[in-house]
Amino acid sequence: MKIEAGPFQHERRPRVFSRTARAWSRGLTLLSALALNGCAVGPDFQVPPPPRDTSYTEQVLPEATASAPGPGGEAQRLAAGRDIPADWWTLFRSPQIDGLVREALAHSPTLGAAQATLREAHETLRANEGGLLLPAVTGQAGATRERAAATAIGGAAGGAPGSTAGPGAYDLTLLNATVNVSYNLDVFGSARRQIEGFGAQVDNSYYQLEATYLTLTSSVVTTALQEASVRAQLQTTQEIADAQAEELKLIQQQYAVGAVPKSSVLQQQTQLATTRASLPGLEKQLQQTRNQLAVLVGATPSRAALPTIRLEDLTLPSELPVSLPSELVRQRPDIKQSEAQLHQASAQIGVATAALLPQFSITAQYGNEGGALAHLFDPANAIWSLAGSVTQPIFKGGQLVAQRRAALAAYDAAWQQYRATVLLAFENVANTLVALDADARTLVADVDADDLARETLGQVEAQYKLGAVSYLALLDAQRQYSQTHVSLVQAQGTRFTDTATLFQALGGGWWNRARPLADVSQPAKTGTPQTPIP
Repeated sequence: MKIEAGPFQHERRPRVFSRTARAWSRGLTLLSALALNGCAVGPDFQVPPPPRDTSYTEQVLPEATASAPGPGGEAQRLAAGRDIPADWWTLFRSPQIDGLVREALAHSPTLGAAQATLREAHETLRANEGGLLLPAVTGQAGATRERAAATAIGGAAGGAPGSTAGPGAYDLTLLNATVNVSYNLDVFGSARRQIEGFGAQVDNSYYQLEATYLTLTSSVVTTALQEASVRAQLQTTQEIADAQAEELKLIQQQYAVGAVPKSSVLQQQTQLATTRASLPGLEKQLQQTRNQLAVLVGATPSRAALPTIRLEDLTLPSELPVSLPSELVRQRPDIKQSEAQLHQASAQIGVATAALLPQFSITAQYGNEGGALAHLFDPANAIWSLAGSVTQPIFKGGQLVAQRRAALAAYDAAWQQYRATVLLAFENVANTLVALDADARTLVADVDADDLARETLGQVEAQYKLGAVSYLALLDAQRQYSQTHVSLVQAQGTRFTDTATLFQALGGGWWNRARPLADVSQPAKTGTPQTPIP
């Protein structure tokens, strides 16, 4: 049940309108000021404070990583508090990777969808700002032709002279043209809280766009680095297979003169077949990686024309900027997006609270009404009305109170989700920093193991040719070198990937971008989509 009251409802038909217009103006100004100066119920959103952590990891990490010879072996110094460049991928000094990122930014449908979603959020905000905060003004014109009984309108029983209506009836024409104004006074801030929520949705969409941008650029870079690593593994495995094939020729020659048994030939053939069996898997992985890269840049695999990425052509950045923990919550797009969702949930508490309070509205109408078009706008035919009302919910079965409790619960859920997002972000950075240090030390160990395995294989081959060692010793030395050399190549690729992952975990430097992604705040032409409809 609700109560509606119209404290100043009034209607009349004046001969002139100037005095009424002034009264309208004063009344609307007064009520608008009342609405705009009214309090907005519900909590005023406060940005959560950043964590007080001074480091990301439990243990203090060295200021610089270990170094090793070869690709990806440079020592990297961690520069605490240093800002991240927006185009961080250029630090790898690879024109191919830079070109792939530019292609992805220009043609990725995922990025285009995020930009369109942001435009939608902007226009939704604009629409609700006009619909909720400003008066609604409509114009209306109409014409009515009707036949009425003479006795019903107090006319002569014989009907109107010259009328075709017949005795006892009149044909009437009524023309009207009016302007109608309606305005809901936002005394308790319901509309303003709704607009605040739509603004938070714009922020949500904006940071979703930035998150998409970061994911896209990081995926392009890491996929390109993965291609370089797989390509190096494939090349290394092929070289090992070629060396084993040459060794097989030597053993076959020895077998032909009776120097070695048939089992030695079979064992070498098995070793070679095993190595060659790993080649198709690497070739498949390489091609699938390039297919993924093609899709990331917005092209089909058959038409992407992708460049070749090689580890030896890349430069490992020697200095890695590491943002302070207190700055991470302002840099990660996923955290800012979760913050916007928290803001939106806060605004909804205000909307639900205002629904419990009285709602004020005013309506007004002015126009002309007459029986002939020629005299429709005469002052004597002017009509107007002005009405105000207040509506107070009294009993709705607990619906409004439950809706407010639901809004509070939704805010609690958004707060816990925000906390989870922050914790996950700190975990990402900590894991990446630990990986940078550990993988650098792993590369050092792999380089040592590869050097030892290569030296061992050379000595065993020389001894085998002299008959000083058995073929099993040679076979074991070959197997050890094959495993250590492939592991070395994998470790080299991991160093590059760790670096890209760190830039992604720290937010990617989007706040230092010189130019915006696109002028996404500009609406499309009316009725014209920015992409063709199939």
